[in-house]
Amino acid sequence: MTALSPLLKQATPVVVERALGSWIWGTDGKKYLDFTTGIGVTSTGHCHPRVVAAAREQAGIIIHAQYTTIMHKPLIALTERLGEVLPPALDSVFYANSGSEAVEASIRLARMATGRPNIIAFHGGFHGRTVAAAALTTAGTKFRSGFSPIMGGVQIAPFPYAFRYGWDIERAIDFALKELDYLLQTVSSPADTAGFIIEPVLGDGGYLPSPPRFLEGLRERADRYGFVLILDEVQAGVGRTGKFWGHQHSDITPDILITAKGLASGFPISAIAASVELMSKAWPGSQGGTYGGNAVSAAAGVATLDVIRDENLVENSRVRGEQLREGLEKLQASNSLIGDVRGLGLMQAIEFVTETGEPNQALANAVQQAAVEQNLLLLTCGTLGNVIRIIPPLTVDSEEIATGLRCLDAALQAAQKA
Repeated sequence: MTALSPLLKQATPVVVERALGSWIWGTDGKKYLDFTTGIGVTSTGHCHPRVVAAAREQAGIIIHAQYTTIMHKPLIALTERLGEVLPPALDSVFYANSGSEAVEASIRLARMATGRPNIIAFHGGFHGRTVAAAALTTAGTKFRSGFSPIMGGVQIAPFPYAFRYGWDIERAIDFALKELDYLLQTVSSPADTAGFIIEPVLGDGGYLPSPPRFLEGLRERADRYGFVLILDEVQAGVGRTGKFWGHQHSDITPDILITAKGLASGFPISAIAASVELMSKAWPGSQGGTYGGNAVSAAAGVATLDVIRDENLVENSRVRGEQLREGLEKLQASNSLIGDVRGLGLMQAIEFVTETGEPNQALANAVQQAAVEQNLLLLTCGTLGNVIRIIPPLTVDSEEIATGLRCLDAALQAAQKA
């Protein structure tokens, strides 16, 4: 009998019967509040009727229109709609299937545009599991080990993870920028460096916002040396942080922006955006793909962007994120094993520690599993596995946030008694 790979471990035992909005109904007859959203993918909630209608209609017109063979209207419409929310300077878009594929396209473009080989990524970043993307990923060795050699030309610089260092954020930023400058003097000469890649909020690395001053420091160095600054918005983009793009909490504009996950509410599509001038520096034939910009996915993407605009979901992300953050901080105030609460908008996390302040992976896992018993679905993350991330859909309401917080509190108590 054929089965799924044994390496695919489910975070929960739930088998879905159906889903709608913030809720999943399992084959066990239970109703679960989903604060995982498929790892930040179902931005408009499960099966939003406008997204469903758009995909259903498009599937009856044409499903696969390979976009370097024949163009289709949904992709034209999606490009126009993205133009309304992208930074004005990023006026050219290339579509792919997954975040990893878009990351690799961005690295290829940066190297071709500059004629330089090296890319600098940052500790704790997650950029994908394909070979080049894994070489950029340091959210855990499990993503990059066991299949060497991975792509060369990658250097890793410190990320200003203030809680890990036991410092205030300003000291952590100063340290990370100083070490970055040292790396440019000792390891990767500016003349050999194509650019930086960073997430506005680290995803698998522990839901750590990239401080505005740190991003501004990267922008300044990129301008000084002619680097390409790549912002991996795969998880932080499309309203997740209470701004449409995660980098908009700072004053910078990237040279390349990567988007995927929440762009089409669960349909697979990704993209990189850059200026026409920069995109034109890619070599002929370096961009393409059989399934990129799929017609049904593009139609779902247009509907997703329309729903986010019409239902004011970026503002809802900000407001409900403040409610969630306040509730998490109340839990922290009464629980010494919650070492840190952090995040932006509806991308929040709690980091667990032991009584002596060491990372507490066991408790994070126990709380995540105990939450299932409270009918709340959560995921862990962090380089050391001691963080729980909380990712409601952008459509979540105040009652659902309150319910989730009550369930999390009960899971915390149950896990600590076990």
